[in-house]
This record gives sequence, C-alpha cells and structure tokens, in this order.
Amino acid sequence: MTTYVILAKYTDAGARAIKDSPARLDTAKRLLKEMGGEFQSFYLTLGDYDFIAMYDASDDAIAARFALQLGSLGNVRTTTLKAFSEHSYRDIIASLG
Repeated sequence: MTTYVILAKYTDAGARAIKDSPARLDTAKRLLKEMGGEFQSFYLTLGDYDFIAMYDASDDAIAARFALQLGSLGNVRTTTLKAFSEHSYRDIIASLG
C-alpha cells in the first residue's frame, strides 16, 4: 500500500454546512474503504488548510479517484501528496550513489 496525504480547504458550501462535516468525513472513510483504501489519521488544522488526512491506497489511480470524488461533492477542495516512509526515503537517498 502507498501512503497519501490530503490537504483540504472547505468551499463556501462546505463552510456553510460545517455541522454536517463529521458525517461527510464518515462518508469519505466509507468511500475510500470501498475502493480498497483506508484512512490512517485525520486532523483539523489551523492555517492554510482546514484539515489534513493520511490514508493508504494500493495505487495512484485510487488516490486520484478518491480526490476527484471528494471534490465533486462540492464541500472541499483538495491537494494530494504521495508520501514515502522513512525506510523508502533512506533507500532513495542511498541509491543516489
């Protein structure tokens, strides 16, 4: 499984319906699970993004599908990052020669 980080900002519609946000998170978790992925963590944040989450998925196509489906609901806009574990990081750096 590959780890992804999703950075999200509420849209105007998402902010207006903020009280529904926990239910939308539950729906997102279910959606990702149906795709074969799984949330690892979720954080409400202060600053440039309203929340961040880390999740695992088997490939980039699932991560892209998940981000597109979240965006299509109209409550958040997202940026997705592919994350590498410390072990992978060390392997990548070691391969530089």
